[in-house]
Amino acid sequence: MHMPDGYINLATSAGAAVVAAGGVATSLRNSGKELAERQVPLAGLTAAYVFAVQMLNFPVAAGTSGHLLGGALAAILLGPTLGALVVTVVVVMQALLFADGGVSALGLNVLNMALVTPVVGWLVFRWLMKVLPARTSSAVVSSMVAAAVSVVASATAFVIEYSLGGQGGVAVGTVLQAMVGVHALIGLGEGLITALTVGTVLAVRPDLVKGAADLPLVTDRTAPSRATTVTFVVGGLVAALVLVFVLAPIASSAPDGLEKVALDTGFSEAATDHPVGGPLADYGVSGVDSERAGTVLAGTIGVAATFAIGLAIATLLRRRRAT
Repeated sequence: MHMPDGYINLATSAGAAVVAAGGVATSLRNSGKELAERQVPLAGLTAAYVFAVQMLNFPVAAGTSGHLLGGALAAILLGPTLGALVVTVVVVMQALLFADGGVSALGLNVLNMALVTPVVGWLVFRWLMKVLPARTSSAVVSSMVAAAVSVVASATAFVIEYSLGGQGGVAVGTVLQAMVGVHALIGLGEGLITALTVGTVLAVRPDLVKGAADLPLVTDRTAPSRATTVTFVVGGLVAALVLVFVLAPIASSAPDGLEKVALDTGFSEAATDHPVGGPLADYGVSGVDSERAGTVLAGTIGVAATFAIGLAIATLLRRRRAT
């Protein structure tokens, strides 16, 4: 779903960048208001986990792959505003260090992946939690549905942007049908990953799931110690690194949903080369001949960097709230 430069004209890209900047600024302003101390390290962990899982492209159908967007997951764990900031960190890092997503398209990618998905995912999740019984199983099911819907919403946002400034001359109706169709399938994978992750956290540390804070399992639980939170975060980082070491090198190399649609419909020719590139482009490392070793090293760097930046942002927000 990472959009390269060229799919959307510069005027529309600039407009999306303004909207994205406003959304990120709003998230920065509002995230600290209810930020609990235990959520600070979780913000860094969520950023690192989303980055790691986004490297794991899974096959969908007909030579197409998908990967986690992570917006709904981040919102359910952290709330929609902090979740949006966390995914923004991931998207910006991917574009600037890994050449994954264009530079002029950065505002578009932040809007579609880091703002649309957390907001839509959060609204769907919270609505379902109101109509379903107050049980852990309801939170797991709600997270699955919310994540799946958020992927389709992100794909629809791209279609709207394409209708405003798309390059390549393909009919909007054709793009809409293809994007919604393939991303509905990808949404199933997103839903399963999100439900598995939320279910695991609820089983171990239900107090860390912001979206399920009103469940009896959470409200009746004594707040764990800081050491327990540190242990959970360290364990989560180890899990993210295991994904990078074991699964990232064997992830599907098929084009993702957006790239496949662009190839099939013909607007892929509008894409332009990444203007920055860099030593970690395409999740490899310059000078490392082994593709597997390069992927693992690049992924490890990405996990460490996203964790550090996510943690730093949450720490600053928490300190600002205290003053």
